[in-house]
Amino acid sequence: MADTAGSAGSTPIQKPARRVISLAGLTGNSPFARLAQTHILAIGGDTLVTIALAGSLFFSADPNAAKGRVALYLALTMAPFAVVAPLLGPILDRSRAGRRMVVIVSLIGRAVACLFMARHLNTPLLYPEAFVVLVFSKAYFVTKAALVPATVDDDRQLVRANSRLAVLAVVAGFVTAGPGAAVLHLFGADWVLRLAAVVFAVAIVAGVRLARAPVARHPTAPTQAETDELRSRDIRLGATAMATLRGAVGFLTFLLAFSFRRAHAPSWWFGVAIVASLAGTLLGALIAPRARKLVAEERILMAALVIVFVGGVVCGWNGSRAAGAAMAGVVGVAASAGKLAFDSIVQRDAPDAAQGRAFARFETRFQLVWVAAALLPVLIPIPRRAGMLLLALACAAATIFYLVSRRGYPSPDSPSSSSRRAR
Repeated sequence: MADTAGSAGSTPIQKPARRVISLAGLTGNSPFARLAQTHILAIGGDTLVTIALAGSLFFSADPNAAKGRVALYLALTMAPFAVVAPLLGPILDRSRAGRRMVVIVSLIGRAVACLFMARHLNTPLLYPEAFVVLVFSKAYFVTKAALVPATVDDDRQLVRANSRLAVLAVVAGFVTAGPGAAVLHLFGADWVLRLAAVVFAVAIVAGVRLARAPVARHPTAPTQAETDELRSRDIRLGATAMATLRGAVGFLTFLLAFSFRRAHAPSWWFGVAIVASLAGTLLGALIAPRARKLVAEERILMAALVIVFVGGVVCGWNGSRAAGAAMAGVVGVAASAGKLAFDSIVQRDAPDAAQGRAFARFETRFQLVWVAAALLPVLIPIPRRAGMLLLALACAAATIFYLVSRRGYPSPDSPSSSSRRAR
């Protein structure tokens, strides 16, 4: 970091002028503004695709018949990472324009796939085409995370930059949902997909303007120093905490969906839970950068685990449908703030030229945990109250593990720790 200039006799590095990262600056020409504009359009397109395909999995079937469909869906969400992880990381790290090119290709791929999906909406070809969209979507999100460090001048801005993008993603989803639902009602799902293709096409234009990012000098293989940095204690412990939070999201999503279905609750109850989760995601993205002014990213992650533990105890003790929706909001806050903190830890501690591999690897692991946790309430009829208490227990164990594992090491805010992170 800039405040750890080095040993005695060295000249302190002058802190560069900070780039302005604000909602008002999104129309500017800064590297962050270019990334934010692309991100808004990409999320808008993904939202339209989701609207076009919504309701086809299991809400039209009884809970028992839905299990096979949902299990197939969960496997489908994992499959893109089998493509993304081994191929995307090296591509991102070996070419100076590689990360920008992957963003552009992912947008082109989704635009073309949406046009084909619109023609094959009621045919078996829809499924492989939807898989293509998922692959390109996952590739985009991994690449976006690796691009963020190129848009800031100070590691302390990373949480704030990630937060702004997370807030913009939620806002873009809400703004796009209205027109998407209207087009779906008036013209049908095929026209929603065509609209998504148009949005992705506009995003391509924005993606061409993205800033380039650092790449490896020796692209054939990671150096031992890079490997050691990727396996640092902060990154490993942060990944464990984030995996727990990601698993909590998958588990609670399908716990509520199936518990509501078994109880013959009106479908709008799940809608309430989704809205609560989105509101929590937005709140977490707003809280994280403010919390970073007071504590380090590691403590934000630990606080996120504690929040889920407390929420699971309180909401699980109540056990009502409203408590389940409230728990969705709690998990949304924790997972959102935790993800921003973890991304910032990787962006801060991992070598710039190896971040593509790092994010591809971690996102694969997190998605695997999400799928495994989601399968539990799909395959086993877990009562809502017991499920939320189980979630609280898991986060309590993760918090204890996190605390014990950090004992005997420097505080993330201490001078020795800061010196280790200096670039």
